[in-house]
Amino acid sequence: ASLGIVVCGDNDVQSTDFWIHDCSAATENILIAANALGLGAVWLGVHPSHDLIEGTKRLFGIPDHVTPLGIISVGYPAEEKPPSDRYSEEKVHRNMW
Repeated sequence: ASLGIVVCGDNDVQSTDFWIHDCSAATENILIAANALGLGAVWLGVHPSHDLIEGTKRLFGIPDHVTPLGIISVGYPAEEKPPSDRYSEEKVHRNMW
């Protein structure tokens, strides 16, 4: 990949766990934007794995009050793959569980 983006939440800014939702939404927006630009991108999960969080912090010098949610790997795709269909009717519930 030509680029890696580490998406993080600053625990000094938000006192709740909404940072997870905010960072997830930002990550999805980056993935959509990369695709629109003809780039390939993949979300590599870091949070909630303690080992991955601490390793990412060490590797990039991230301060203690900041938590990495994930890394987005961005580059030019080597090939075009058709989308996979993961839809399953059994997982859809209507009006009740």
